[in-house]
Amino acid sequence: MKGPDFLAEQVGVLRTRMGAAFVGSKAVFRGHDLHADLQGMDWVELYVFGITGRRYTPEQVRMLHAIWTHTSYPDARIWNNRVAALAGTARSTGNLGIAAALAVSEASIYGRGIDIRAIDFLIRTQQHVDGGGDLAEMAAQELQARRSLAGYGRPIAAGDERIEPTLVLARSLGLADGPHVRLALAIEETLLAGRWRLRLNYGGLSAALAADLGFSPREYYLFVFPAFLAGMVPCYLEAEQRPEGSLFPLACSHIRYEGTPKRSWKTRA
Repeated sequence: MKGPDFLAEQVGVLRTRMGAAFVGSKAVFRGHDLHADLQGMDWVELYVFGITGRRYTPEQVRMLHAIWTHTSYPDARIWNNRVAALAGTARSTGNLGIAAALAVSEASIYGRGIDIRAIDFLIRTQQHVDGGGDLAEMAAQELQARRSLAGYGRPIAAGDERIEPTLVLARSLGLADGPHVRLALAIEETLLAGRWRLRLNYGGLSAALAADLGFSPREYYLFVFPAFLAGMVPCYLEAEQRPEGSLFPLACSHIRYEGTPKRSWKTRA
């Protein structure tokens, strides 16, 4: 239903299934009293509950924590961290700098865009294989259509240092043998045995773990939104504590200029 009648029904009222604040009384979060029913809930658990409406075991929550912590790198050279650091060196506020850094984390190659593609590919491939389809054929079709395979390969290095500690933790928590994790590793074997030579990267493994926990692509996208956050704040703080404007300065000689050549300036009489 759309149009003026529908809009008239929305005037002055909020209809919501998510929750509401009854100021001075209580706050309701997805039908639960935030300060009573959910009082002891871990923050990440609460965040995921807000996204999915589902509760997870302590082991699963520990795994979700690791997906964030294992990729929180306080390196100002990384594209989104650089935004936070440049905000610090420009003396912007912390909130503005970090918000801007999170915003550019939507990047289609390194950031949230590739995360959606990775989990979507794994879910579709699992359905394809469950239906009797061929794994290598599915991977080849995806590569032909997109010229890359989300969750596999890494532009800056052959390996991914985050894979092993994440798998070790997943095994210790009993979460390394889910269908999508096994599929992700089988795809890697297929790619290495073929002509592609692509290894599973952290985005692919994280997506597989999330898919095994029942995350949809949209839910996963919202979950990984803050994944880089813990590494951004140190970059901002360090740049803010150094002399203003001293982070990543560029010499004029480093800029390729093809405009008007150097001119002599004459003072008006």
